[in-house]
Amino acid sequence: MASLTVKIGEESHEILREIAEQTGDSMQTILANAIEEYRRKQFFNEFNAAYAALQKDPEAWEEELQERKLWESTLSDGLESDEVWTEDGRAPSHG
Repeated sequence: MASLTVKIGEESHEILREIAEQTGDSMQTILANAIEEYRRKQFFNEFNAAYAALQKDPEAWEEELQERKLWESTLSDGLESDEVWTEDGRAPSHG
């Protein structure tokens, strides 16, 4: 993996060093995990904003609800409500 240099403040470096000592993880691993968590947080913030905008548009929201109704019939895929399956994906024989 390529190695690049990123400047951070002294306080951030000290916090990073303390976390590394406490967890036994490398500072590089901690930074990579923090960046990934931040990326995911941003993704869901954008997702939630787009969903809120969709709900505010009555025509688009109605279209969404209609499409959901079309997909509802696929949820059980014809399974009976009392059907039981084993953990390995087989239906036990009744009888």
